[in-house]
Amino acid sequence: MEVPRSGEIPVKVLFMGSPKFAIPILEGLLAHHQVVGVVTQPDRPAGRGLKLKPPPVKELALAHGIPVFQPESLKREEAIAWIRAKEPDVIVVAAFGQILPPAVLRIPPHGCLNVHASLLPRYRGAAPIPAAILNGDPETGITIILMDEGLDTGPIVARKAIPISPEDTAGTLEDKLSRLGAELLLEILPAWVEGKIKPLPQEGEPSYTRPVKKEEGLLDWELPAEFLARKVRAFNPWPGAFTFWKGKLLKIWRATPAALTSGEAPGKVFRDSEGIKVACGSGALLLGEIQLEGKSRMGPEEFARGQRDFVGSILTSTPEGSYR
Repeated sequence: MEVPRSGEIPVKVLFMGSPKFAIPILEGLLAHHQVVGVVTQPDRPAGRGLKLKPPPVKELALAHGIPVFQPESLKREEAIAWIRAKEPDVIVVAAFGQILPPAVLRIPPHGCLNVHASLLPRYRGAAPIPAAILNGDPETGITIILMDEGLDTGPIVARKAIPISPEDTAGTLEDKLSRLGAELLLEILPAWVEGKIKPLPQEGEPSYTRPVKKEEGLLDWELPAEFLARKVRAFNPWPGAFTFWKGKLLKIWRATPAALTSGEAPGKVFRDSEGIKVACGSGALLLGEIQLEGKSRMGPEEFARGQRDFVGSILTSTPEGSYR
């Protein structure tokens, strides 16, 4: 989609976002437009001490002296009143974490724009970045939509694709997409407010993603190595792909698919000329970086020097599984 260019016109923006993905987008708006307020998720318990931790967006907004509001629900009248009082020209949303009710969608004269990390209608919902890696997509991108009452169903204002590298993890791809989202938003925002962009309906069969659960990181060694390698990348940094060794959780942070020239059973750790591998249902996973619970990350050779029974052992799907 070709996007009309326009002169730089400061726009009154109310921003809604919460995690790290939203940071470059908010930074771009702060540098070029008038951010009248930020709405983000409430502080949540985090870490071993379960101390309340603010969303990254809140910390950035407060550092710039921007008013911050953290409602549990946007449906409450006080939330709607707070947003309305800011009189934004447009609301920009990036990984906010709540559905906007009709009363909020109607507030800004130029609507609510959502910066979404996929090529819609593919991967609507909460986890588009891991889904693109897990499914082996050659590319992904940013879609900016005019929000409606559905889940990522609004018409497309702008869209831009980038390739997915074989080395990309969910973390590295998130960084690329957040920067791309900031650039694309700044490019089109003045033209959008001037009425120079006509949104187009989404075309194609939609697919949906849901929030990733911690248990989804478990590796089933009966599956093909190609898929398990994508799973390692898709769940890095969270929740991390994992298996069990000698009853302890073993995270695998980096791995690549490789050949299996011997007849090792799935889950068997072995060494050949390429390095330390784990046999899979088809092929093998060449280990790159691993971490035993309570220990630091390290390369598999370093780990094997300290754990001499690692090579030749069996990695399992439960702590109770056999390992020799």
